[in-house]
Amino acid sequence: MSWYTKYLSVFEKPIDVASQVTIQEIRDKLKLLQSSDPVATVVVIAHNEEHRLLSCLWSLSENITSYPIEIIGVDNNSTDRTSAVFDAVGLPFYFEERKSPGFARDCGQTHAKGKYYICIDSDTLYPTHYFQIMLDELVKPGVSGVYSLWSFIPDKKFPIWKLTFYEFLRDINLQLQSFKRPELCVRGMVFAYNLEFGRKVGYRINIKRGEDGIMALGLKKYGKLIFIHNRKARAITCNSTLKADGSLFFALRKRALKVIRYAGGYFVKKKYYQDRGQNLIK
Repeated sequence: MSWYTKYLSVFEKPIDVASQVTIQEIRDKLKLLQSSDPVATVVVIAHNEEHRLLSCLWSLSENITSYPIEIIGVDNNSTDRTSAVFDAVGLPFYFEERKSPGFARDCGQTHAKGKYYICIDSDTLYPTHYFQIMLDELVKPGVSGVYSLWSFIPDKKFPIWKLTFYEFLRDINLQLQSFKRPELCVRGMVFAYNLEFGRKVGYRINIKRGEDGIMALGLKKYGKLIFIHNRKARAITCNSTLKADGSLFFALRKRALKVIRYAGGYFVKKKYYQDRGQNLIK
């Protein structure tokens, strides 16, 4: 049985499906994790994630770490019952009316009390030692940020053997990119950084995606970005981005063509990336 199997019992399902025993268990465990003097702030951003948020919070509630932490949520102007999920498990959260991942993560930065900021996406599940492994690297001298790998939740359309093959090739590409352009490897769902530096860099709030990579790019001038390969820090997320491409074959082909087109970038550092019109929020 995979470590995340039990969380799937409430994944992509309304909160009404969860038993009161489960909800109370999550509530109690989250409360035990909360510190009034945290070393790190864990920020869970959510926009219309009523059906996924509870499973994410369940996985977070079972994390084991020696570091004092706080966990807070950000409801990014949801129109479903996202806020009701936060309320049900007693997690403190903030409402951010302006919609974009940048606005949501920036809201988290505003309210964070810790020295370090751990980004969490509400459609993602996290293994038990995730916080510990990420922070063990992040607190080292000269480090401004850390990031890890992720897998996709298998289903009938995307069975685990196909996903394993896809992720193997993707991880090789990420490893090659990480030497000169680590910012291209960073995903907000598996990213943590020094909050002092993050506030100096600031989030791009006018783009639909890429706010995490731009933050990582800015953090490079304050210290190293560490790529964590430990499988115990490997999160698992929904496969909606793959489904958007229609099939795993088309998803792989699309990304392979992009790799071929920009292969020269493996050997060259970059300080600036040109905005794409379709990615801008007008």
